[in-house]
Amino acid sequence: MTVQLIVTHPGGAHKDDFLACSVLAHLHGVPISRREPTDDDLANPSICVVDVGGVHDPELNNFDHHQFPRDAPPLCALSLVLQSLELYEDALSFCAWLRPAEWLDTLGPNEAAKLMGIPREALSALNSPVDMTMLNRFANHSELNLENPIHQIMGMIGEDIVNYLRTLRTRLDYLKQHGQYWTIETDGEPIQALFLEKSDTISDDPAFGIYAFIESEGKENEVQAMVYPDRRSDGYGLSRYDDNQRLDFSRIESQDDVHFAHKRGFVAKVSATDPIRLKELLELAIVEPSL
Repeated sequence: MTVQLIVTHPGGAHKDDFLACSVLAHLHGVPISRREPTDDDLANPSICVVDVGGVHDPELNNFDHHQFPRDAPPLCALSLVLQSLELYEDALSFCAWLRPAEWLDTLGPNEAAKLMGIPREALSALNSPVDMTMLNRFANHSELNLENPIHQIMGMIGEDIVNYLRTLRTRLDYLKQHGQYWTIETDGEPIQALFLEKSDTISDDPAFGIYAFIESEGKENEVQAMVYPDRRSDGYGLSRYDDNQRLDFSRIESQDDVHFAHKRGFVAKVSATDPIRLKELLELAIVEPSL
């Protein structure tokens, strides 16, 4: 049955209901009504009921978590929507913001801050005016039709979340097949770099998914550098992985085939394309530990 309406609770808005509605707004392109649901709403699969109603039933498009027991896993409305789309596991693995959003909504700020390993007051410091404005404007509406600019922005946010997760899985599979690990010998511990050669398949955004791929491979403690096609030129980008301090690309700024090296050393853009030369540039950028 075609979805015709999204219903979520009135009053204050939170990140989980806002994002859950954003994903559904993108997928279905239907109005959002901020009110208490009726029994008929909950029984009608053409109406998505989000973060309200006391029912979790994906077959009926009901996505509430408030009825879960106190010791249940910290799933919020967005979690339930992503689960129904079979995107939750990838989102949990590759969207660092999802778990804190679940903690905040289900456990409260004190417990969330403790799990994040930050002071409670740091949560307020992390609030963005973008977050506050969008949530407040969303909360101030009882009905949002497709012409409403808030609804339109929500659709864009939902589109970005869904497209990121769906294309990420495809990119991870591509990197599994085409990524190469290089080992650069040094006087001390060798440097390992992930290399990705040029391809029309990834030309729009060559670096997309590389961080997530390294994490998925369990090599976040082994890889120090990334070498990938530069989408602005015919050359390559060289960058630190996780800002690893064993590389300083400002050390290669005087090389003829280096057309940009950041003064802080974390990235360089080069015209070189030969893997032998790229490895030489990586070697020149290595900072040997002082004795």
